[in-house]
Amino acid sequence: MTNATPPKAILFDLDDTLWPIAPVIVQAEIALHAWLALHAPKVAQQFDIVDLRAQRMALLALQPALKIDLGQLRRIGLHSAFEQAGEDSVHVEGAMRHFFAARNAVTLYDDVLPGLQRLKGRMLVGSISNGNADLAAIGLDGHFSVSLAAAQFGSAKPDPAIFHAACEMLGVAPHEAVYVGDDLHYDVRGAQNAGLRAVWLKRADTHVQQQQAIVPDAICANFDELLAWLASVQRE
Repeated sequence: MTNATPPKAILFDLDDTLWPIAPVIVQAEIALHAWLALHAPKVAQQFDIVDLRAQRMALLALQPALKIDLGQLRRIGLHSAFEQAGEDSVHVEGAMRHFFAARNAVTLYDDVLPGLQRLKGRMLVGSISNGNADLAAIGLDGHFSVSLAAAQFGSAKPDPAIFHAACEMLGVAPHEAVYVGDDLHYDVRGAQNAGLRAVWLKRADTHVQQQQAIVPDAICANFDELLAWLASVQRE
């Protein structure tokens, strides 16, 4: 994919692009279950972490639209578990607050904060995520002019509409923006289909093979490589 226009904006995926998410979710679910044991013991006794996850997956199969709001999926799943266990659902929101606090206790990849600081004042910076990370809770909101989540917008990547909406919020045309993410389908193909350039951030700890049908505008292993690529396209 070629584009001669120097990019004015850069948009990032969040989970597994700026931080690894799998260990965070594992710890958040452990923290949630410990909270349930104290505040909703009948739920904790009847449902372990695996049971609660299976219940959410069953619910998602019945209501696939919930895929764009994973927080709501978890909330509905907890309401169901509370009802089945005969527990007072008044505690569901407390459980969700506890989960989200743990879910946002992320550990950034080492290159992320220095990279974002180097981008400051150089380009418009935003994010688009299908997840429910809270950049304010994480302490990164000051680095982003725009943060758009699927649950907030009403559709998810790879829908071109969410990419177009973020570009409009930044005041740039799609061809003036670059999207950076770890997923070839949702991030790279989704962004390119929306008219953006797309960088596959393929970190050393990922083992996803490139699909021949998807050709990123660049493949970078870290922010240093990303910034070097940006410099090269801005000189073109």
